[in-house]
Amino acid sequence: MELGLIGLGKMGGNMRERIRRAGHTVIGFDRNPDLADVDSLQELIEKLHGPRVVWVMVPAGGPTQETVEQLAELLAPGDVVVDGGNSRWTDDVKHAELLAAKGIGFVDCGVSGGVWGLENGYALMYGGDAEHVERVKPIFDALKPEGDFGSVHAGKAGAGHFAKMVHNGIEYAMMQAFAEGWELLEAAPEVTDVREVFRSWQEGTVIRSWLLDLAVRALDDDEHLAKLKGWAADSGEGRWTVEAAIDHAVPLPAITASLFARFASRQEDSPQMKMIAALRNQFGGHAVESK
Repeated sequence: MELGLIGLGKMGGNMRERIRRAGHTVIGFDRNPDLADVDSLQELIEKLHGPRVVWVMVPAGGPTQETVEQLAELLAPGDVVVDGGNSRWTDDVKHAELLAAKGIGFVDCGVSGGVWGLENGYALMYGGDAEHVERVKPIFDALKPEGDFGSVHAGKAGAGHFAKMVHNGIEYAMMQAFAEGWELLEAAPEVTDVREVFRSWQEGTVIRSWLLDLAVRALDDDEHLAKLKGWAADSGEGRWTVEAAIDHAVPLPAITASLFARFASRQEDSPQMKMIAALRNQFGGHAVESK
């Protein structure tokens, strides 16, 4: 099968390699000419035989919107566009409608696997009409991990990115739980080897997981994480998960708390705790610390 792939960064570049290893032809375009196989989107489209499948792997929001709009003008009826970035599911609905007006199919695909995906495979969650999904199936099969799992047609347009969004929300909460447990162990004088406690959990426990394995790798690199600053960014999916929970009236206390914990990580000094300290001093005469 032939595939046009737009965006050859850390994820896109490895995906191109994995698809090629499976025997498919991939023609890639990137704004960085050192990474690209062609010099323009126009040339990419011209090199593909119709009906074409073009996979978009660029940042969500403006870059994806711009790329989809360009493809709507360059592609022909019967072609299919796949958005494999981290777009918001509501954007997928708009993109599907825009392309459908031109006779072009659309599939949204949430991709999980990060820098390990080239060797281990990528977990794929995709949405769209069955006929369009079927067109892309050989590429999905090339990207997914070996075995029966790791790939799912989640529903109609938007379902793939919605599923990936919830996946990332769960990931937030799981990471927060490991982080809180690690901090408590580090604070307890009775525990003298926190790293080995984490390592011992890798077998026979209900919390054994790939995230736990990665935590042990991190502690092997820096036993007390002394080289790192306690600062963590948040991607759009965490916020969108909480917003969707509000829209659907679904309680997500753990995921929401994990998102807010990331906001707290960026504060040099907590404004909220200033008010707490002031109130405790006012009603109980409790001690406060001054700068």
